[in-house]
Formats: sequence, structure tokens, C-alpha cells
Amino acid sequence: MLSPILDPKDLLSLAQDQDLVLIDARQGPDAFSQYQKEHLTGARHVDLEKDLAAVPQDAAQGGRHPLPPIDQFAAYLGSLGISPTSRVVIYDDKNGANAASRFWWMLKAVGHEQVQVLDGGLQAALQAGFPTSQEVAAPTSTSAYPVTAWQRPTANLEEVTQVAGDKSHIVIDVRDAYRYLGESEPIDPVAGHIPGAVNVPLTGNLGPNGRFLSPAELQEKYKAVTKDVAPENIIVHCGSGVTACHTLLALESAGIKGAKLYVGSWSEWCRSNRPIAVGEETTT
Repeated sequence: MLSPILDPKDLLSLAQDQDLVLIDARQGPDAFSQYQKEHLTGARHVDLEKDLAAVPQDAAQGGRHPLPPIDQFAAYLGSLGISPTSRVVIYDDKNGANAASRFWWMLKAVGHEQVQVLDGGLQAALQAGFPTSQEVAAPTSTSAYPVTAWQRPTANLEEVTQVAGDKSHIVIDVRDAYRYLGESEPIDPVAGHIPGAVNVPLTGNLGPNGRFLSPAELQEKYKAVTKDVAPENIIVHCGSGVTACHTLLALESAGIKGAKLYVGSWSEWCRSNRPIAVGEETTT
């Protein structure tokens, strides 16, 4: 079974693989210009807002980054030259925390197995000596990816409302502690967290060097949090269903498979007249 996380040294050995599709998932207002200045040779750029999410019609019904229609995403994968035989490696400059993990999850959710996030991202690849280019990659398009439905489990607002705080389930909030505690909220209109959710910031998936903890370390970390909860009863969320995928990636690396992504996440919950908690959770 292919590890979901790729060491940059191993990327060097894949450089000549004809099936390799490199994806630059850096985001931000100047991300594409940064891509044009320098990117890993052959990498194609993806845009979170345009390519990995639908335009939100109402954040109270689906959050800020709803999944795109499956046929639209299947066609987009074909435009990138990604087919079921492709070996896809995705990197960003945020230790995988943003669109790299989201794209990884989305590819897994269409049944694609050969996809990995580059550990340490662009910086680590440069340190490992992977060649770079300023040439905008022009992939050879292929037919739409053969998929008709999302194949990975997701949770919706109603399910989270029903199971949050239930002893047989666990809702993991991966946002920074200050957002979970309700001290301030930089993006969404209301601060706080889903009552019953536990806070496990995604930054804890990484060691001090910015690389992912080992599978054994991640397993120890998350088993201590989830205890006896079955993987299919684990729901992971963030602000809008993007950085939560970093923790889903970490869980998969730890061998904990089957957790659900709450796509709408806090951006949906806080707009939907649901209860809101602040401060630490208390247990009885």
C-alpha cells in the first residue's frame, strides 16, 4: 500500500516516470505568479477556489468551500492529464496544510490510489535537489476521470448535530486553539466551536522541522484522542473543509482509515443557528 506521504528524496527517483503528474497547490493572491517564477519541473498549478471547490451559493448550506460537482471534477482531472494509472504527487509551501491535502483527499475520494503529498513541500524538494522551471506546464489532456460519485465518507450538518458529544463518536476540530476557544475568529462571522468537539490542531501533525510525524507517532497521538471510537465514527472539520484534510492525511498515515470529512465545517455550522460553545470542553 502506497504511503500517503512522500519523502522528497524519493521524488527524485520518480522524476523520469512517464506516469508521474506533479501538482503545485500553492495558494494565495500571488500563488500563480510565484509558480511562474519557479516551480518543480513539470508541475501543473491548481487553484483551490476555481478547481477544488464549487462557488458557494450560501455558506450556511455547504460552507465556504463545498465540493464541486463530481462530473466537473472528473473533467478537470482529465484536463490535468490525470488518469487512473497516473502517479500523482502534490506539494505546496504550507507543509501540506492547505490545498495539497485537499486535492489528495479529493483524488482519494474518486478512488485514485496512487496519490501522495510531498513531505515538507516545495522547500524540501528544493533542498533535495529536484530541478525547477519557469515554464508553465501544458499537460496532455485525457478523457474525464471515470467516476460518477464521491467514494470517501463525508458528514453533513445534520449528522454532526446528531453525534457531536456522543461517546461512540468524536468530532475533531483541527483549527488553532484560539479559534476553537472562541477568543477571536479571523474569517467566519462567529467565534467558538461545535459543542462536544475536541480540539486537535493540525500543526501537531508535524515535527519541529515542519515534516510529518512518523506513522507510529501519529498513531500514538490519535489513538490517545480517539480511544475506542471506530474510524468510521470519527468526523474531522476545520474552517471550511480544506485544512481538515491535513488531519485526514495524518490519520491515514497512522493506519486509521475511514474517518469522515465534514465539508461545511465551522463556516457552515456558525451560520446555521446551531449551538456554539466557547472555552474548554468540560467532561462529566
